[in-house]
Amino acid sequence: MQRRVHVIGLGKSGIAAARLLQREGWEVVLSDRNTSPSLVQQQRSLMQEGLTVRLGHDFAPDYSLNLVVVSPGVPWTIPPLVKARDLGIETIGEMEFAWRHLKDRPWVGITGTNGKTTTTALTAAIFQAAGYHAPACGNIGFAACELALAKTPPDWVIAELSSYQIESSSTLAPRIGVWTTFTPDHLNRHKTLENYFTIKASLMDRAAHTVINGDDPHLRNTAPSRWDPIYWTSVKGKTAIAPLQPTAYIEADWVMFQGEPVVKVKALRMVGDHNRQNLLMAVATARLAGIETDAIVQAITDFPGVPHRLELICTWQGIDFINDSKATNYDAAEVGLRSVPGPTILIAGGEAKDGNDSVWLDQIQAKAAAVLLIGAAAAAFAKRLDQAGYTTYEIAETMERAVSRSTELAKQYQAKGVLLSPACASFDQYPNFESRGEHFRQLCLENLG
Repeated sequence: MQRRVHVIGLGKSGIAAARLLQREGWEVVLSDRNTSPSLVQQQRSLMQEGLTVRLGHDFAPDYSLNLVVVSPGVPWTIPPLVKARDLGIETIGEMEFAWRHLKDRPWVGITGTNGKTTTTALTAAIFQAAGYHAPACGNIGFAACELALAKTPPDWVIAELSSYQIESSSTLAPRIGVWTTFTPDHLNRHKTLENYFTIKASLMDRAAHTVINGDDPHLRNTAPSRWDPIYWTSVKGKTAIAPLQPTAYIEADWVMFQGEPVVKVKALRMVGDHNRQNLLMAVATARLAGIETDAIVQAITDFPGVPHRLELICTWQGIDFINDSKATNYDAAEVGLRSVPGPTILIAGGEAKDGNDSVWLDQIQAKAAAVLLIGAAAAAFAKRLDQAGYTTYEIAETMERAVSRSTELAKQYQAKGVLLSPACASFDQYPNFESRGEHFRQLCLENLG
């Protein structure tokens, strides 16, 4: 009897899952609620592969289905998915489906509100420098199912896992689980901070080894009673998180692991304490996997950084233009501002998220000579800046106007840089934060490069 599956979401993850299912002999329907010229083109290409693709389609489950596979961007609690589960139809995420095909491989599962992309990219670079076939996947790099489709299976799977991917992956159990930070985010989807924490904690519950950022107050207060042992990290030294004892820490400008020096901090070319923390977690993960110091030093020395995260695009008349499009919440945007020299011209806005903006507003007052506001959040952000007593802002609406105006303001205020650090999701004007960052890059290079 033919097994029938419905895959929701025509993104990279959904397409990879559909191809893997088709290879296994499933009857596959792939659908997306949206329609656009690019999706129509994608539909034509996939139908030539023998896949059924429905655009502008609202999923409705029925008993004929054996399985539903969900892309990360589809909320786990929407009524059709709840109904599918109530009907007894197995409903899983793309990441869970990949895990079922690759669970004979060791995984590193990296999660956290902020820092996970850099940590994932750096960890993958270290494993690759050690000679492993260890591609990054999940939120960056490949879709996990692409690795399952590949002719050569990975030696290690280095996966960046968002809360969306974890909540739909109930059996995924990494060899090493890494938790970078925990602050409020995605509450419009997860509703409460407790739900958000529980989802991320479930990944650590299943991990064989757990690496956690000891400088994060919430994790330091909640994790010790839940997991043992924990491999703690701290950029502040060996005794900074006492009575907890960090396994990886910074001492005399060296990254130390279990008391042994591994690599000089300055070998990493990325600025900011948050990137030193990312470095510690990547080093701890590598050492737990048995990777030798030489490979770690080589990878960190050669590491170029992560696109869209404090990425220097160009320098024009002495002014640095920096792409921090990945700063999609207040905490990440505050870190971005704190990491660059002031005064700076800040470009912010997009699709606003729930969260506490007070520390971000404080950093704006400390570092930003002027703020240019774009996207759907512009009016609300202007109101918040007014309430905070900050009045040097303008509503630019679009990225084109913001970049053009930023050059004038940078010269006017003798700013050292222009920073795109939106503190918002991108979905009001762009399909994702990468597209937003690429648009900023394109505008900078075309007009200033």
